[in-house]
Amino acid sequence: MNIIIALLIFGFLILIHEFGHYIMARLFRVGVKEFAIGMGPKLIGKTSKKTGIAYSLRLLPIGGYVSMEGEDESSEREDALNNKPVWQRFLIMVAGSAMNLLTGILLTCLLVGISPSLYNTTVTQFVENAHTVEDGLKEGDTILAIDGKRVYTLYDMSYTILHDATEPVDVTVRRGGETVVLSDVSFPVAKQGSLAFGQRDFYVAREDKTAGVVIKHAFHQSVTSIRMIWESLFDLVTGKYGIDQLSGPVGITTEIGNAASAGDGGLSLLSLSALIALNLGVMNLLPLPALDGGRLFFLIIEAIRRKPLKREVEGYIHFIGLALLLLLMVLITFMDISKLLG
Repeated sequence: MNIIIALLIFGFLILIHEFGHYIMARLFRVGVKEFAIGMGPKLIGKTSKKTGIAYSLRLLPIGGYVSMEGEDESSEREDALNNKPVWQRFLIMVAGSAMNLLTGILLTCLLVGISPSLYNTTVTQFVENAHTVEDGLKEGDTILAIDGKRVYTLYDMSYTILHDATEPVDVTVRRGGETVVLSDVSFPVAKQGSLAFGQRDFYVAREDKTAGVVIKHAFHQSVTSIRMIWESLFDLVTGKYGIDQLSGPVGITTEIGNAASAGDGGLSLLSLSALIALNLGVMNLLPLPALDGGRLFFLIIEAIRRKPLKREVEGYIHFIGLALLLLLMVLITFMDISKLLG
């Protein structure tokens, strides 16, 4: 059942992503040869008699594609992608990630809307022997910023503490109508192997659930989720996280199973789905060969040079990039299976 749920989520998000490319290509009258969900051997397919576009479902649920005329090769046809203005090609390439980001934001809005309780950043009570009390935090304080980063809701405050408060940090609060900066506040720190995480040692106030409050929480939760993805990538590059901390389809399927069986009415599953959607949107914008971001990078170079790179050269670069990404996927999948087997 976990595999079925994961396939449905991945399939939906891939469909949304490729639909973004597809609908923008059709809008600019670019010839579309195939709309595929998944990679590898074709399972089922159908070709439209009206448009000549082939629609297919493929074996491996690790991606998909919209094959367009003049995408990886030069074409003299009027409807070829390579004959369209740079700005149109840019919008076609960015549309897939934009659809994933929009989906993630909409799922976050739904999640916040059906959540039983929403909380702000006003301290109401401390746990026993709280560290932050000793460093000056008081009940009734509204936390405005941690380590210089503005916080608005429990969600973004908790993430900032988790990521940044592994060492003493400055905490800005509103106290009695005044803004007060507490220096070198120490939060409890939990460790998991070589990783350290800051922990909150106080409770915060519950907010009345109005339309304005829901919009505020949905906005800040979406922004924080995107920030979380970017900072995780930065931490990976700088060595804070190792490659063994990454998860591929197998690891994500395991987490989807855990979320589906959480017994919270589907909130955990919805939250994870929103995070995956935002993650796909952000990751595909990275300027790496074979990803949408890589194609956007070449379009920016073309706009600056006022002429494109040779299609053959760009095609080779994307092919090598795709091969390396697939190799990385195989490695991560192997590590995921190894973790499952203990």
